[in-house]
Amino acid sequence: MAETRAPVADTIVAIATPPGRGGVGIVRLSGPRCDAIAQALLGATPAPRLATYAPFRDAAGAALDTGLALWFPAPHSYTGESVLELQGHGSPAALRAVVGRCLELGARLAQPGEFTRRAFLNGRIDLAQAEGVADLIEAASSTAARAAIRTLTGEFSRAIGAAVADLTELRARAEASLDFPEEDIAFVHVADAAARLERVRAALAALTRRARQGVRLREGLTVVLVGRPNVGKSSLLNRLAREDVAIVADAPGTTRDTVERAIEIDGVPVIVVDTAGLRDADEAVERLGIARTWAAVARADVAIVLVDAREPDEGLTDDDRAVLSRLPQALPRLVAHNKSDLAGVAARVERSGATVHAWMSALTGDGVAELEAEVRVLAGVDAAGEDSFIARERHLVALEEARARLAAAAAELALVAPALELVAEELRLAQRALSSITGEFTADDLLGEIFARFCIGK
Repeated sequence: MAETRAPVADTIVAIATPPGRGGVGIVRLSGPRCDAIAQALLGATPAPRLATYAPFRDAAGAALDTGLALWFPAPHSYTGESVLELQGHGSPAALRAVVGRCLELGARLAQPGEFTRRAFLNGRIDLAQAEGVADLIEAASSTAARAAIRTLTGEFSRAIGAAVADLTELRARAEASLDFPEEDIAFVHVADAAARLERVRAALAALTRRARQGVRLREGLTVVLVGRPNVGKSSLLNRLAREDVAIVADAPGTTRDTVERAIEIDGVPVIVVDTAGLRDADEAVERLGIARTWAAVARADVAIVLVDAREPDEGLTDDDRAVLSRLPQALPRLVAHNKSDLAGVAARVERSGATVHAWMSALTGDGVAELEAEVRVLAGVDAAGEDSFIARERHLVALEEARARLAAAAAELALVAPALELVAEELRLAQRALSSITGEFTADDLLGEIFARFCIGK
């Protein structure tokens, strides 16, 4: 957990429900003046954790609204401070009036994410869990929501904590050997020392894999459809989107600009980008469309290169090979042999080196499910991410730094006469990197950046 900080002196208030009209609207307060505000606004402080029906009154005693009041005295609340939640009608005017009355009574407007930031600062949740709150709110798929719940409930943090505990034990052994060499503690001479380190490294490798999938679930994928004109890129977009998004015609060059559609593949949010057919073009507008195709390729996570399955021996034309050769070397790619129904061949998937080939028909849908599964695998998300937790790029950076430190420690241990000082220092730096994930070591400017992206009222 994060270290508990000194309590704040002010009380914050915000509307916690989305803008607009609704059946219910919630105003949330947190801080030391909640008790006094409750007495002035409601006439009395409600019983703890019991929904109490009451009018919300202005300074003259007139009702601003009526609804339920929930009172959570410190420290048994979301923020660790006294919290008052007012559930009234979802009228924007009524909600603003209630907030205005709270401001009159000494509260101030909350900043984005300030309630969750206080929960972190008061040790109620760690930083990874706090980020899980925002990621659950923003989850773009049910799979991403389940992964965010795993982060919010501490599964990610517990895995980090277990690795930190193992490192703490390894550090204790290493530093004891340095401090008390005459006691024959001899860290590097303990038979299982290297094995213990390898177990930590294996655990971090698995943790990194799960976190990388979590990043994909959070940020989604961009899949670009490229290929010669008339190979069926727009038809495949329509098939993946389950609706007619792009115009399909026999005339080459129908698609002049990129067409994007947000879809979901096995729980993974995906932006599919249909592009202009790639060929030598004389017309200025078509050349502009082709330039935009390559711009879309540059920002893609996966490229699907469509070819015509009716080509001789189900092969590739010189133009197809030219498209493949221009793709960035590090970009995962899948060659989709479209129109397999017209070619009279069965849908299937084959691998040739680093390239996956899938025979399918965008018209009939045959083989499209297998193509979707391969896209997910190419993107590094397997089993629909069901064992993942939502993670962020900063988590991956910290995990990779920790793994690099442990690799250096393992290399030093493998020497005939390892330097224990170096081993101990690498272990310390690895532990520090992991602790930054949960917020044990976190700069204030990073906290500001993280919580500024939250919605107000959370």
